[in-house]
Amino acid sequence: MTEQQVIAAATQSGAQRDGLARFMRVLGLGVGPLVVALVLGGLVLLIMGFNPVSYYAYVVQRAIFSPSGFEATLTRMGPLLLIAASLIVAFRAGIWNLGGDGQYLLAAVFVAAIVPLTLGVLPVWANLLLGLLIGAAVGALWGLLPAILKAWQGLNEIITTLMMSFLGVSLANVLVKLAFLDPATTTPQTRTLPVEARLPRLFDTSVSSGLIIGLVAVIAVHLIMTRTSFGMRLRLVGANPRAAVHAGLSVPTLTIAVFAISAALAGLSGAVDILGTHGNVRADWNPAYSLTVVPLVFLARLNGFGSIAYVFLFSALTIGGESAARRIGVPSFYSLVIVAILLVTLGLAEYLDKRHQERARR
Repeated sequence: MTEQQVIAAATQSGAQRDGLARFMRVLGLGVGPLVVALVLGGLVLLIMGFNPVSYYAYVVQRAIFSPSGFEATLTRMGPLLLIAASLIVAFRAGIWNLGGDGQYLLAAVFVAAIVPLTLGVLPVWANLLLGLLIGAAVGALWGLLPAILKAWQGLNEIITTLMMSFLGVSLANVLVKLAFLDPATTTPQTRTLPVEARLPRLFDTSVSSGLIIGLVAVIAVHLIMTRTSFGMRLRLVGANPRAAVHAGLSVPTLTIAVFAISAALAGLSGAVDILGTHGNVRADWNPAYSLTVVPLVFLARLNGFGSIAYVFLFSALTIGGESAARRIGVPSFYSLVIVAILLVTLGLAEYLDKRHQERARR
């Protein structure tokens, strides 16, 4: 073997080791916190007097291996995927849009209030399209104020989006109880969209076509943010605003664009949930999807395809958990306990990884 061949072989071997190390690091940061969260969640179940193995086995059987449960899991994924797409756009651009819950719920309320009224005026397909457009528009408009304050006043968007989310949820409940109240019922809710006028089902199942909308949105966002010049400009604005200015980019304009796209996707999530599943909005209803999906997106390292996998797991956990609450007696909010533990383990994993990287550079 010549000297050049030895050097080439050594270089290739080193590259393979570096590639394996990077893969193991990503795997550890992406899967490790989830495994630890499930184990710690199992300990919580033991303390509560439940068998964690039986619980997890029941959740998997109910949410994945049961036909009706699996269809419910896939249907639940639709709005969650749109929330994930909303967060990926914002986080990849270095902006924290934490107002998704307000954008989602306000959009859901307006869609639930308007679409049943236009049902007899427009064809069903046009009515559904109108509902989707209304949801996206309402979400984008509710994200406009934090966008302006961030772009031209430099205010911290974490604070402004959380405040707008609180206001949006409160305003949505007021609208349901007053302006958009269905006069035909005693329950405070909006008018109900008939089942035949909702988003079509996939094939001969109960799975809403909102799943397709969510999948398309996540994949499109991933490709735009990673493969296009527009996505590169958005990432540059978040990573280094000064460099973006020197490159001739309008930072305020791009900041507002990020907010508009992210908030519109959150609003579209609310529209899909109403048009595909619920058909109406009841007073004081708030699934709080946005803050729940945040750790899932970070576990996926802001990767669209990874987010699809984690959203599926979470959707299965919530569907199976709701059934377990009825059959086994485990509280229905237990899935939120898992998410809370997941946030802690994710932060701890990031901290340990940062310490390891600092030691490796010394």
